[in-house]
Amino acid sequence: MGPLIRSLSMLLLALSLLGMSFTGSAQNPGNWSSARALDAILQDYAYRAFVRPRVRTGVPYDGTAPSNLTGIKIAAMRLVRGSLKSRGVSRYKEFEIPKGVGERPYVKRLVLVYQNLGNWSEVYYPLSGFTYLAPVLALLAYNATNLSATNLPELNIMAMRDPIMVDFSSMSQAPSGSTPKCVWFNLQGSVNFSNVSTGNKCSTTQQGHFSVVFESVKGKGKSKKVWIIVGSVVGGLLLLILLAILGLCSKKQREKRKISRMEREADAGEALSMTSIRDARTPVALGTRTQPMLEHNYVP
Repeated sequence: MGPLIRSLSMLLLALSLLGMSFTGSAQNPGNWSSARALDAILQDYAYRAFVRPRVRTGVPYDGTAPSNLTGIKIAAMRLVRGSLKSRGVSRYKEFEIPKGVGERPYVKRLVLVYQNLGNWSEVYYPLSGFTYLAPVLALLAYNATNLSATNLPELNIMAMRDPIMVDFSSMSQAPSGSTPKCVWFNLQGSVNFSNVSTGNKCSTTQQGHFSVVFESVKGKGKSKKVWIIVGSVVGGLLLLILLAILGLCSKKQREKRKISRMEREADAGEALSMTSIRDARTPVALGTRTQPMLEHNYVP
């Protein structure tokens, strides 16, 4: 059974590695470090939109992306923390922010930076096997204490009541037979899919980057191939387990038959009497089977 157990262990290891590689394809998109570096750059350029002597609260200010990132749109809106939580923002570009949105850590004022990556969407957020129907949009929150600050860490905002809605009403039409899916890239690098709501809207309770995609034919083929491999491995594993069970049952049956045969042979033998010799009990024969015979009749 040793080689069989080793084979089972190897198959289980291969199955776990295959599962990790399959799930990994839906996480940590390529260029993730570049995408995070882009967020820092766009935060800096969005804050530069606050160049007026007096920055009004609740008003979006359109910024200008670097010249080498032509096509990307950015904006910034400064808000008072209490106003965001009590009133929300009815419309900020494609985002609808409801009441009850809070932030951590606590700040008195915050800035919501808006991104529209346009034709740079697939460069910074490639999704193998999927095609974008809309550009990647982002909503990220930062501290507004210093409007000249750069490389700021994002605040953690959370919709506690109703979700934040992202309006993709102007997105491209999905091909016949394809189902559009909302995709959300969070700030830790994970990719999450969900259904598109009525009116081509996506919902979220947190900040991040959002878009709408559909699975391409190539992607479906790749997914099908992966599941075929997974099915083959699982089938082989189940077959080996079945063979192992059959082998164990067969071995136990042989041992049972051997024990039964030995018991029958023991029952068929002649029982010996026991006698005591000093402190020990030993078996003795009841008598001889044949009587000794003299070779001559002469008795001296």
